[in-house]
Order: sequence, then C-alpha cells, then structure tokens
Amino acid sequence: MTRFFLGVLAYVVPTFALGFVWHLILFERTYAELAIYRSNIIIPFGFLSMLIQAVLFAWVYEQAFARRSGTFLSRGLVYAAFGAVLSWSFTTLAVAAKNVMASVPDYLTIETAFTVVQWLLVGPLTAYALGRSSSRDEQVGVSEAQGLTD
Repeated sequence: MTRFFLGVLAYVVPTFALGFVWHLILFERTYAELAIYRSNIIIPFGFLSMLIQAVLFAWVYEQAFARRSGTFLSRGLVYAAFGAVLSWSFTTLAVAAKNVMASVPDYLTIETAFTVVQWLLVGPLTAYALGRSSSRDEQVGVSEAQGLTD
C-alpha cells in the first residue's frame, strides 16, 4: 500500500506544482487573454480532480506497465506517452470543444505543451515510485485473492 501511495504522489506533486506555476504564474497573462477560466478559481476542486486522476493512473500503471520489460525509464516513458494522450483527450481536446475561449489554436498549443511537460515528469516518477512488479508480488496478490475466496 505504501508503494501505491508513492505512485499517487508521483502524479499529484508534480501535477499540482506544475499546474499552479504554469497556469497561475508563468502563463497567467496567456490564460487571461484566452478568457477561459473564472477569475476566482477553486483550487480544492482542481486538487480533488488531480487526486482522483492520481489514484486511477497509479492503478493503470500497476496493471498495464509495471510488468513490462526494460528499465524504469523506458517503462516510465511508455506510460508517459499513454498518460499524455489520454489526459490530452479530456483536458485539452474536450475543453477546446465545449468551452468559450478567445482562441482555440492558442489554447490547444499551450495546453498541449503543459500536458507534454507534465507527463515527462509524471511518467518516469511513477515508474520509479511503483517500480516493477516482481513474481513475488504477483504470487502474493494471487495468494491474497485465493484467501478471499476460501
């Protein structure tokens, strides 16, 4: 469970820090010019959204990427590519499709850049935090599952 928690942190910490700096400091003027966000953002909602995403992405990593062969960096980058495309589909494309904004192309550019930077951080950190499932881990999981059915 501790390892899973580290996987959650590997998503939440860089995503929150980067999101805060990117959206509210570095590119605050750009987002203001896009006229897409409310003036009084609700940071706890954003944090809760990240926490939900973090739990689900950590679970996906453990199920689909942890047992892949290769180094933690290669697993992390493959996972980053997956995560970036999935995230981009619901944080960039969907928002551009339904929200009113001054410039859809400008929004797509800046949010695509954000997503790339985010996942270049999150992917390798998650792979490092969660590591690679060993055959022992898999056996423990099987044993625990068998114990539940007995």
